[in-house]
Amino acid sequence: MGHREDLLAGAKACLLEKGWVRTTARDIVAASGANLASIGYHYGSKDALMMTAFVKMTEEWGDAMTRALEAGSPPGASRAELFTAKLNTLTAGFEESRRFWELQLEVVGQLGSSPELKKWLSGVFPEGREGMLTIFEGLEGSQVSEEAKRTTGAFYHALFIGMWVQWVIEAESAPTGAELVEGMRQALAGQILGTPSPSADGTPGGREGA
Repeated sequence: MGHREDLLAGAKACLLEKGWVRTTARDIVAASGANLASIGYHYGSKDALMMTAFVKMTEEWGDAMTRALEAGSPPGASRAELFTAKLNTLTAGFEESRRFWELQLEVVGQLGSSPELKKWLSGVFPEGREGMLTIFEGLEGSQVSEEAKRTTGAFYHALFIGMWVQWVIEAESAPTGAELVEGMRQALAGQILGTPSPSADGTPGGREGA
């Protein structure tokens, strides 16, 4: 590998070991075997190198997860069963890549103090939504319309972000795939289990409002 690839590999290793805030340029140099000047030459700055490494790690996770989802899709399954299986596969992937998802949460925590990082992340959101359509629907980039990104892609993206944030905070209480699918069904039907059904006038349990 050349210095550019060495630096990228070193930055990825440092991010997983030390996190976003604690990783220094000297850490990356020590891990890569390159030199400080080569960071500026190849990437412009340490932050630019770290952003590139972060994106690369995300892409690698997406590729691995796509393969896992394809292998774990039960043949002849219903839409609900297939969706449940995919959600469970994603959750299992969080456990296998725990440090990476902890890093994701740390990066989100830096947005308030780093306008550059926030601008950069917002710029890759369309790609994230497109990636979600690849994961959940098996669609390739050329098949994804802008409308699909802003509707179905945004829905999957919001669901996915909520999943991994809950999992990182407390994996034991994070919802299963079956629970999420049932929750979506109840929300769309307006029938929440364990609560009174609304009456004709819209008040709970057929009683008049106060």
